[in-house]
Amino acid sequence: MTFEDQLKMLIFYHLEEHVSARHMLQVLEEDDFARENIAPENGIKKSSFSEAINSRGLEQLQIVFEKLRQKASGLLPNRCPDFGKLIALDGSLIDATMSMLWADYRNRSKKCKIHFGLDLNRGIPSKIFFTDGNGAERPFVDPITPAGHTVVADRGYQEHALFDHLQDQNKHFIIRIKASTVKTVVFANDVCPESIVFYDAEVLLGTKENKNQSQKPVRLVGYRVEGVDYWIATDRRDLTAEQIAEVYKLRWDVENFFAWWKRHLRVYHLIARTKHGLMVQVFGGLITYLLLAIHCYENHGEPVTIKRVRELRIKIQNELRVSAGVEPGPQFFKEREHQHLCAKT
Repeated sequence: MTFEDQLKMLIFYHLEEHVSARHMLQVLEEDDFARENIAPENGIKKSSFSEAINSRGLEQLQIVFEKLRQKASGLLPNRCPDFGKLIALDGSLIDATMSMLWADYRNRSKKCKIHFGLDLNRGIPSKIFFTDGNGAERPFVDPITPAGHTVVADRGYQEHALFDHLQDQNKHFIIRIKASTVKTVVFANDVCPESIVFYDAEVLLGTKENKNQSQKPVRLVGYRVEGVDYWIATDRRDLTAEQIAEVYKLRWDVENFFAWWKRHLRVYHLIARTKHGLMVQVFGGLITYLLLAIHCYENHGEPVTIKRVRELRIKIQNELRVSAGVEPGPQFFKEREHQHLCAKT
């Protein structure tokens, strides 16, 4: 099995919504167009597939991912040019099996975690790291955030020494902090009484007594939405307080991405048990999403939607059946009618 075979099978797995490796392998063996166009020339057995997924292809997949990311970044429109380069950061847990001993989480529970950066300007994944389920999230802020970019993250990433470090590295941040955080005001900015913003000041966070006080002042913006107060620490002084609130709201895009990605590409249905195999599977899912993003923009001028994904699935199946020389009998047209009905719903 070549790397090209492996990549095609991974994309096929995610695009066609297979529920397990066994399910996909059965399709590759029994379905005419899948056997002739997706499977390796001499077929693929479960043992060979498992060996390849768990020990091969990771470095090549990372290269393919990066090249596609660069292509998508240069192609897709910038949805928020007024705010600069934005990276949303979040972590997501993946349920593991008890045999995945490396995926420590807690007694009688195994999980692994992906630490994920989403390019908010273009709505595409940027970088990803893997740990066991107990892996700390803050150490990944620096490697996921390029110089000149602004990382947008929730309260789990609050660390005052990190705020100092990011400023030293010419990396910016818009990060929510706990309301109970001690604030030493350096000077206060005016706020508009009619605005959702009720607080805007330069402050030092933390206390000297607890040795957690920030060394550099940060801008702290407080605003209220539907009765909930948000406290946002940032070094972005070029934006208004209302724009800071607007940028933080964009952080929900990473939550929406995870929800869509997991639901429609089945990236968390495990087909591997090793850390290497899981990384191969997830990078396969990321590559599939980037290909979809490029396809949807080039052909429809719009972001990825499940409607377009269903249309693509139908088109691929029909074209591959014809190219494989399959005679379109009654069952073929029945399947196509069913697929069109699915697309409409």
